[in-house]
Amino acid sequence: MDMGSTPIISTKSEFPACRQAGTLAISTIIIKIKLIRRTTYRRPVVKKGPLTRINDQIRALEVRVIRDADGAQLGVLPTEKALEIAKEEGLDLVEIAPHATPPVCKIMDFGKFQYQKSRLERANKSKQKKSEIKGIRLGVRTDAHDLDFKKAQAEKFLKKGNKVKVELTMRGREKAHQDLARTNLKNFIQTISFPNKIEQEIKRYPGGFNVIIAPEE
Repeated sequence: MDMGSTPIISTKSEFPACRQAGTLAISTIIIKIKLIRRTTYRRPVVKKGPLTRINDQIRALEVRVIRDADGAQLGVLPTEKALEIAKEEGLDLVEIAPHATPPVCKIMDFGKFQYQKSRLERANKSKQKKSEIKGIRLGVRTDAHDLDFKKAQAEKFLKKGNKVKVELTMRGREKAHQDLARTNLKNFIQTISFPNKIEQEIKRYPGGFNVIIAPEE
């Protein structure tokens, strides 16, 4: 043995420390991988409406057939025969009542049908967005001039397609005359000349009575 060189001596306590450090590092990596896996992006679930079956998508063996162009009832036919008629006319066989027995189908232009349907849905949505509830407030002692002004306001709102909530407020001793308040509210509604209907009947609320009217369709 060369006495001039310094021997490398490793104590037993160093090896467990190295093993422990390595184990901790591996555990940290595993935890990070698990966290990455758990935070994966999930697409939101989109609910789709019922699909309209056409032509070869129709599963029933026989169907009740209506010609859309003239409304003619062709009766109950085998689905294959109904498809032949539709093809001869250059149109589609569209299932319009799948839960009927047998299902009801129309011979029509499906592209045109979809366009008209989407156009109607857009019109309905637009109409719903534009419709608002406007408010008008009356009092038990409101004079004739103010009543005429309020009536003109209500008619203006109704003409624009809005609903109108008419409130009749009561204060102090006026609350003892609830029948009179109801009568006044009914009389005011009857003076409105623009065609309307009662959307919500007269009801009591802490400050008096209210009623909601809407344009007549």
